[in-house]
Amino acid sequence: EEEEEEWEPKRKVASKRRLPKNPESKPKKAAAPRSTVIRKRTRKTAVKEEPVGICNAPLMENEVKQEKYEEDFTFDEPPLKRIKSTTCPQGKPVKHPGSTKHQEELEMNWDIVQALSERTNIEPWVCANIICLFRDENTIPFIARYRKELVNNLEADALREVQQTLEELRTVAKKTHATIQKIKKEGKLSGALLTALLNCKTLDELDHVSAPYKTGSKGTKAQRAKQLGLEPAAISLIENPVELSLFSYIKPNVKGLTTIQEVEAGVQHILADMFFIFWVFCVSSVFAIYVCTQILAINRGENLKILTVKVNVPDGVKNEFCRWCVNERWRPKRYAKPELMNILHNSVEDSYKRLIYPLLCREFRSKLTSDAEKESIMMFGRNLRQLLLTSPVRGRTLMGVDPGYKHGCKLAIISPTSQILHTDVVYLHSGQGFREAEKIRRLLVHYNCSTVVIGNGTACRETEAYFADLIMKKYFAPLDVVYCIVSEAGASIYSVSPEASKEMPDLDPNLRSAVSIARRVQDPLAELVKIEPKHIGVGMYQHDVSQTLLKATLDSVVEECVSFVGVDINICSEILLRHIAGLNANRAKNIIEWREKNGPFISREQLKEVKGLGPKSFQQCAGFIRFNQEYIRTFCSNQQTKLAAEGHTLMAKADVQVTSEKWGKKKSKPAANVAVRPNPLDQTSIAEFLSRNPNDIGKPDMQQKVNAIIQKEGIEGAAKTLNTTVHTLQIIIDGLTQPEGFDIRTDFDKPDFKRSIVCLEDLSIGTVLTGKVENATLFGVFVDIGVGKSGLIPIRNITETKLSKAKKRRSLGLGPGERVEVKVLNIDIPRSRITLDLLRVL
Repeated sequence: EEEEEEWEPKRKVASKRRLPKNPESKPKKAAAPRSTVIRKRTRKTAVKEEPVGICNAPLMENEVKQEKYEEDFTFDEPPLKRIKSTTCPQGKPVKHPGSTKHQEELEMNWDIVQALSERTNIEPWVCANIICLFRDENTIPFIARYRKELVNNLEADALREVQQTLEELRTVAKKTHATIQKIKKEGKLSGALLTALLNCKTLDELDHVSAPYKTGSKGTKAQRAKQLGLEPAAISLIENPVELSLFSYIKPNVKGLTTIQEVEAGVQHILADMFFIFWVFCVSSVFAIYVCTQILAINRGENLKILTVKVNVPDGVKNEFCRWCVNERWRPKRYAKPELMNILHNSVEDSYKRLIYPLLCREFRSKLTSDAEKESIMMFGRNLRQLLLTSPVRGRTLMGVDPGYKHGCKLAIISPTSQILHTDVVYLHSGQGFREAEKIRRLLVHYNCSTVVIGNGTACRETEAYFADLIMKKYFAPLDVVYCIVSEAGASIYSVSPEASKEMPDLDPNLRSAVSIARRVQDPLAELVKIEPKHIGVGMYQHDVSQTLLKATLDSVVEECVSFVGVDINICSEILLRHIAGLNANRAKNIIEWREKNGPFISREQLKEVKGLGPKSFQQCAGFIRFNQEYIRTFCSNQQTKLAAEGHTLMAKADVQVTSEKWGKKKSKPAANVAVRPNPLDQTSIAEFLSRNPNDIGKPDMQQKVNAIIQKEGIEGAAKTLNTTVHTLQIIIDGLTQPEGFDIRTDFDKPDFKRSIVCLEDLSIGTVLTGKVENATLFGVFVDIGVGKSGLIPIRNITETKLSKAKKRRSLGLGPGERVEVKVLNIDIPRSRITLDLLRVL
């Protein structure tokens, strides 16, 4: 690849529409960098020649050209938006190959890199790199893990925000050009209007600019007045009111011009439209800050017809605007008769009441709702990530219990490898509890199961009390039985899904939910990915927000979690494979089919032989796929024994492929250059190593060697010696030194296993308890303290000093699964409400 200069921001935004560049033209030199402080307000530059919607208005054209809007009518403009100035990983911006070639297909009067930087508060050079990375079809997990130096170490959440903002800007550009073509086809496109349209950065701005040109059955009042020929009268009222005679416009046979009152009304509508357009382009308004939960709650109440919502704009806004319009901006240049001044006053009042105030209300609520939805969705994503990364409980046989009354409690016992050992139904709450206890004891002892997982649905509290009582009486001796409560949100939906039918075809749907409940503790990630994220039950107002944006965000979070944890290619399910970066449903299906035909994958290189998995997909997914080396070594050993028994010799060449005898006539493409022997690096997340002996990976010897190198040269010196970046070297070091089978989820909390319970009535103010976070919202955190009802820690009681510093939290904050120590502040037994104070994170 040819070398290119580092990306630098342009000195200024082009003032007119840019044409596609000639491919033969010489590349322009990079402009000198400018200050990294970007003005948030850009509407002032929208109109510089003539007001949109007023045709042939020389007085307006001259005035607007001469005016400088340094002291515009801004209503307390917000402070300047500052871009963060953290240094980049290498001390200077890192260019992405091709990052200077980010010209968009649909050109606007603003640079997409600058616009993206302004919206997201991220450095322009990072935005330029991100645009190129997304254009090259790189996934967010891949960028966040392997392209840190290009994005200044941004995390996945920030990358998702940039991606959404980038799509919004491109949507604006696409809709703008469609609007331009439509207006041009109607013959109404002027130079000023084209400039104004190409200056739009949001869909709201685009709607405002194009509103006067939207075709309707009757048109606006101003448009109808112009069709009657009253526009010259409106212009004359401001430019030369002395010579204006409204009586000359009366036409008894023309509807709308029959009386002087109708003529005055028409002139008033034109002037009102003029004031409205000026407001749209040149006046900024400041929105108050509301808590997102309040906005979403208000919207829900309005939709349910419980609330009537009205936006109150201070009277001072209206009075000041009207005074400024009449006395300064549109003050008649010559003496105007009182009746004409009265028309001017009425026009301003009409413009504000009929056009500007409704616009303010729409803008106000639209902006607040949009921000609230985004914040709600981001909170949902953070909760989902923390839930998916709950530490798995390995090596235990588990009994899953789906509680119930009339239809009994469904039981499922699963092995440490998630195999279904037994299913049953017991009736604990219908007078048969004593007899059923013996059945439960026999099952637990027979399968050596000492861990019970109870779903938190109907009859959960009674089922928990039942098991806690038996445990306290040591009924299950010699087993030391413990239990935990797990969310069963989405379990019933999954139990009747096609995936569940395919996975457990011979099992009743009611029993499938018990299996799912047990597996949620054994491997939360592998089980929860089977359920549509919005049904998992963490978040707030998920049914009131944009479902498209919600689905895109949550799917991205699932992909991020699955990719970062990694999957064992030879034992994982097809559903889990779908969520690996670079893969989809078809590729996952093809991988499973290849595995069934050819046996387990022995090397990453064999992935290239899977149908539909090209170089780009391989690049994106390779780092997130693992290979259990012991399993592969056992398989290879068995294959060698089998072939030797048949009188064959297993060739040790790198291009030999181990195949199945069930292929039939149709053969897949040859697996050239695929190594049969396992590669120890395939158990890690890296593709390079620093050791002469790959078999030392994950062992103490390797850790000592790596530590010696780092201590001698330092990580920056070692990176320079190896001609790589610090971030890439750190990934390599982690992959080499982490033990075989390392799981990043070990840093996160495990389920809270208990032996006894307390009741709500047992609590008192000041009691200190430990609990587990169930859900986090923008107004507080809900904590399960073991009394059957979650307590709420208000957001004001969660301060940075109380959060854990030593523990690696991976920027997850206080979310589902966290163990906390709390103090009871208030108890409302009739309303079953408990208010807590956060003491510390355990």
